[in-house]
Amino acid sequence: MDIWFWSDAHFGHKRIIDYLHRPFSTLEQMDSTLINNFNSRVKENDLTFFLGDFCLAYSPKEAPDAPKHAFEYYRNKLICKNIIFIQGNHCKKNGVKTCIQSMVIDYGGHRIFLTHNPKYAQEKYFFNFCGHLHGKDGIFTKLTYKSTIVDLSVENWNYFPVSYNEIWQRFSLWKKENQ
Repeated sequence: MDIWFWSDAHFGHKRIIDYLHRPFSTLEQMDSTLINNFNSRVKENDLTFFLGDFCLAYSPKEAPDAPKHAFEYYRNKLICKNIIFIQGNHCKKNGVKTCIQSMVIDYGGHRIFLTHNPKYAQEKYFFNFCGHLHGKDGIFTKLTYKSTIVDLSVENWNYFPVSYNEIWQRFSLWKKENQ
């Protein structure tokens, strides 16, 4: 079993393409690319931590083309059975029924704080895995000399879910370049 991390897919959110200049022409292209990217890496019995803003449900203003039952629709397209959803700022009306605001895991020799919005990051953890920023501040942001925020928004990872080893490799390069 492999463990994966991902954030801010915004399935069903047509306007996110324009807001963030995502490289897709249509909502259908974005959704199918994200689904295919996920399913190409993540296997049925793997574990995925999804750090918020999985999808948007239909709304006339923000997601006019999204399905009414967006969460079920998009969740059923992903082959992974084991996804832990952390609540994002767009998760109130999209059908993601999670009460998890944040959690801590021990993995890769570190205690890692998982949350959607980096404003809740905690400096006592080596890594704070977050989303929400959509690459605005880059992948890594130093919180303190002992703690780093890692932005797992899809934009930072070429629209693919990411493994801890991939995060660690990029972090090591970043740390070397920023000493």
